[in-house]
Amino acid sequence: MKSIFPYILIALFWLAGSCKDMARVVQSNKTVSRQDISKESQQSSPAFTSENSHLLLGNPSDAKNSYIDKNNHLIQLTDYVLSYNEDRGIANWVCWHLSASEIEKNVDRNDNFKPFSALPEGWHIVTSKSYTHSGFDRGHHCPSADRLHSFEANSATFYMINILPQAPKNNQRVWNNFEDYLRKRVQEGSEIYIIMGSYGDGGIGSNGYAERIDEGKIAVPARIWKIAVILPEGDNDLKRIESGEANIIAIDTPNSNKAGSKWEKYQVDVRSIERATGLDFLSNISITMQDELEIEYKNAA
Repeated sequence: MKSIFPYILIALFWLAGSCKDMARVVQSNKTVSRQDISKESQQSSPAFTSENSHLLLGNPSDAKNSYIDKNNHLIQLTDYVLSYNEDRGIANWVCWHLSASEIEKNVDRNDNFKPFSALPEGWHIVTSKSYTHSGFDRGHHCPSADRLHSFEANSATFYMINILPQAPKNNQRVWNNFEDYLRKRVQEGSEIYIIMGSYGDGGIGSNGYAERIDEGKIAVPARIWKIAVILPEGDNDLKRIESGEANIIAIDTPNSNKAGSKWEKYQVDVRSIERATGLDFLSNISITMQDELEIEYKNAA
């Protein structure tokens, strides 16, 4: 019988080399995650089910911060959480919690649109100039006015990972009106869990129809949607949602300068957005309550 000792040595040398390669990958990821982000907006790892967590109601695409799936890459910031799609150059979805303390105006709008430099090495970095002369606004997912309690929080809303190409009249009319409505609900004593995203290809901006901008690196979505789970300000949010204290409003709008100004016109049920996007919303609550909330939309306002 031939000795197996030489084969064992070869296997050990191969394993040692693989470990070194893996260590380089891990170290590379650590280096990438520390690039030029303000201290207040560095990635964190809050518990998904902790009170007021942006992902309290669930992770709609089971996104992970693994640097492997470039079209479903989880980015967790202090002020919002999102799934980033590198092929489209925009987020698949963005989640955030909205309360009275976060809209208390302590600072003015920052207006400093800036690249998010902590994307994995080799990914396209979107800048403010990527939208220049495109015919589309730099539309926010998590709005600037939802984060006025500190300079750092407001500044974080201007990272380009929080921005999408939005038809100017869609952004400035129907979308602005819905954002104002939700903040009014908060001022009246509510707190809200919000999810926003987009799907499809091709919008109508001030320069007409387009499917891509920035030399094809950024997709222009056809539809833009938002889901708001609204409940009275309080504690034990999941328990209160399960007991029926929450109501839900969802809208799905065309990304077009021809869109109307009344958000109520675009109300839909959550299930229709799930069918259009393949996402799974409200997964951290019971199936029974999901069924109840996800078909609700008539007279929700």
